[in-house]
Amino acid sequence: MSTPMSSLNSLFSFTSPAVKRLLGWKQGDEEEKWAEKAVDSLVKKLKKKKGALEALERALSNPGEPSECVTIPRSLDGRLQVSHRKGLPHVIYCRVWRWPDLQSHHELKPLDFCRFPFSAKENEVCINPYHYQRVESPVLPPVLVPRHSEYPSLSTVTPSPGLSHCGSSGISSSRSASNLGMFPMTDSAMPYNVNYPHNFSHSPSLPPGNSGTSTDSAVAGPIHSLNSSNLQSGYQTQPNQEPATSGQTMHPVNYQEPKYWCSIVYYELNNRVGEAFNASQLSIIIDGFTDPSNNSDRFCLGLLSNVNRNSTIENTRRHIGKVCKIPPGCSLKIFSNQEFAHLLSRTVHHGFEAVYELTKMCTIRMSFVKGWGAEYHRQDVTSTPCWVEIHLNGPLQWLDRVLTQMGTPRNPISSVS
Repeated sequence: MSTPMSSLNSLFSFTSPAVKRLLGWKQGDEEEKWAEKAVDSLVKKLKKKKGALEALERALSNPGEPSECVTIPRSLDGRLQVSHRKGLPHVIYCRVWRWPDLQSHHELKPLDFCRFPFSAKENEVCINPYHYQRVESPVLPPVLVPRHSEYPSLSTVTPSPGLSHCGSSGISSSRSASNLGMFPMTDSAMPYNVNYPHNFSHSPSLPPGNSGTSTDSAVAGPIHSLNSSNLQSGYQTQPNQEPATSGQTMHPVNYQEPKYWCSIVYYELNNRVGEAFNASQLSIIIDGFTDPSNNSDRFCLGLLSNVNRNSTIENTRRHIGKVCKIPPGCSLKIFSNQEFAHLLSRTVHHGFEAVYELTKMCTIRMSFVKGWGAEYHRQDVTSTPCWVEIHLNGPLQWLDRVLTQMGTPRNPISSVS
């Protein structure tokens, strides 16, 4: 039953004819109200430019024919806010009119004839969806798990040097991979206390030139001890030591993208506070404020109460903010789904225990304001006032399916194992 207020709102609500026409080309099941607000916002901007609205309608009604750029002014951070959701404008309108499942600007590449692509960093940004093409993310190959095989001894697996440790508070993701920090990502985040081989890439990487700026995942939190902590040594298989698989029955285990790409848990010292935050959006903001609207792209720590909170923790929470700026066009790769897939494929030949160790790669611990690690007087993250633990759900669930297929560990389980 409708309330008097809702009836009043519907009576005075008005959708302009231009918005209705443009919504006629909307693709997929994008949230109706949100799409309408996004298009309405665009129409208001285009009406200020002579012929811009007509040019967009021509492009949408004749997708196979050449069309001109349809531009809007670039905002200070490059993003556009529509009903409490921020995103890059060309991504928003490509999602509305061409690809409803579009996840990130990394999946878009401007066509050569586009004069104002987002990546050009001009004062105007082209939002013509037919001036961009989709760049499909590579599909992760399945892991082939031996059904009935004798796994080699772990003595064939040697430790490799540790990598640097990352402490941060901003997260975002793309479907096949994800990055971490105050920048966009195409790869997931690199973990705390992780084991890696020598050839596992961990250096900062630059995204493709057409991937645009890094404003779509700006974070209200610090990056601490970026190169400070001791990641423990990991497994590295020696050359030509992988066991032969001829005659074995191999079972493929595929990667499946979960509904929530990561789960974030907040801690104060060694005490967990509040419920886990399940991230479904590509870009997540973690801050110390108190927004009660339950936005799916924002984790507000200020809402979480703790009766055991001391003055040090209170002071730390008040100082959560940006302390490290990543240059435009740059990103820091701290986890790669592709490289993780290759490592997992190699590790299955070394037994249940070796595969289980890879779960350490899928958990990230990051502190706010106060650093920790070998170069700090706080040796462990549980000694810092405020920190979060992030679980990469996709890789963890993949490991679970692989371990289930492998059966039980060779070593007997005991109270000291």
